Amino acid sequence: METQQPRSHDSLTPEEEQELTHLRHMYKTAVEEWIGAIREEEDLATPDHSMTAVEGWDQAHFKEEDARNSAKKARQDYQDLLRRILYQF
Repeated sequence: METQQPRSHDSLTPEEEQELTHLRHMYKTAVEEWIGAIREEEDLATPDHSMTAVEGWDQAHFKEEDARNSAKKARQDYQDLLRRILYQF
């Protein structure tokens, strides 16, 4: 069985290029939001050991987890399209 060679970047149609660019942008935006959520969570790791502070820290953790999941999904969407276009699977 012969292995199919991937398409080159130069062979992309304008529509494919536009869709890939859009998904790459969505991924990068999601990663930036995730980074922001990580920093927010980190900022709440303070010397304040009160229950209120811990609850705020927990909420920031949940927000970080949601942002991470969004970034992972955006990455998967981008990779799936790359594979479909470049490798036809």
